[in-house]
Amino acid sequence: MRKDERAMAISSILDQHYPDPGIPLSHKDPYTLLVAVLLSAQCTDARVNKISPLLFELADNPASMIDLGVSKVKEIIRPCGLSPSKSKAIIGLSEILLEKYGG
Repeated sequence: MRKDERAMAISSILDQHYPDPGIPLSHKDPYTLLVAVLLSAQCTDARVNKISPLLFELADNPASMIDLGVSKVKEIIRPCGLSPSKSKAIIGLSEILLEKYGG
């Protein structure tokens, strides 16, 4: 069995066992899910779900996240760990979404 055939077989089995898997991260749209996924690196989903609402109260779209700035984002997400790099990444992805895709 070739790799692509094996991958399709595994995908089919997973679809049978888990037809509609839930997303454990709290989010309200694709942008907030993207940020929550970024926050989840080296952090539990439970902690992300406690921290992300605080962040999304202040900024739940790319433009407002950029306005918030790296230092404020870093302060809010500190309990998730790796806040210096994660805050820069959140601002960076927000800039890309605005510049390349109009938000």
